[in-house]
Amino acid sequence: MPLFHHRTLWPTTRSAFLFILLLLILSLGACGTKNSSGDAEVAPELLAMEGMDEFNQGNYRQALEIFQDLKERYPFSSVGVLAELKAADSTYYLRRYDEAHALYQEFESNHPTNEAIPYVLYQMGMSHYQRIDTIDRDPAHARNAIAAFTRLNRAFPDSPYTEEAEARISAARDFMARHEMFVANFYVRTKEYDQAQKRLNYLLETYPESSVIPKAEELLAAIEAGEPPTRSLRDWLPGFALGDWRDFFGGISPTPGATTEPAQ
Repeated sequence: MPLFHHRTLWPTTRSAFLFILLLLILSLGACGTKNSSGDAEVAPELLAMEGMDEFNQGNYRQALEIFQDLKERYPFSSVGVLAELKAADSTYYLRRYDEAHALYQEFESNHPTNEAIPYVLYQMGMSHYQRIDTIDRDPAHARNAIAAFTRLNRAFPDSPYTEEAEARISAARDFMARHEMFVANFYVRTKEYDQAQKRLNYLLETYPESSVIPKAEELLAAIEAGEPPTRSLRDWLPGFALGDWRDFFGGISPTPGATTEPAQ
């Protein structure tokens, strides 16, 4: 599980009272602050607790509003860094992945040595990974996810996210290989055999661990023999979706024809 997962990082509502009491002890006079009109303001630490309660209950929209308010009103408070991170997390769980990616980038830029950086880099990869579509679409997010997870593992090889990032890299690479197989098959159906050969050779050289290698070799051999097959696309590619990353632990691709499912 991610180190900064919301269900383990903060206390439940049962322990909220003790947590608030601790904050009150540590934040001398925080609840006694007043705004310019003389009205009492809620301490930023208490707003953070409220935001975490909303977040832990899955109320990400409400949590985001609170964390954005904290960022704007108390950027230099003791919970300012937390507000930045959880605003990004709330946005991510609202499936606004492009915005979340930008917020994680902003966090990394503002706090490059923070202990949460491995988690932030992992989430940047996930912001791309969650947008991987099917092999007949633009594979840019698969490519970007591979780059992001690779960057994470090079910078923090002993992080808690290393194995899962590697598995997701393998799943995304297999997806890219099947995208190349899809394009090659398209060229076969349009009788552009030279282009099909180029794609298949690229696939074999770039993704030698892929689950589609046996069929790619079979298709390439048939084209080189002057006997391009007429079988349907489904015969060559049993699944269009991204494979389940859990099947790729250890960098081993699933057997050809294994069930695939959307990204998790």
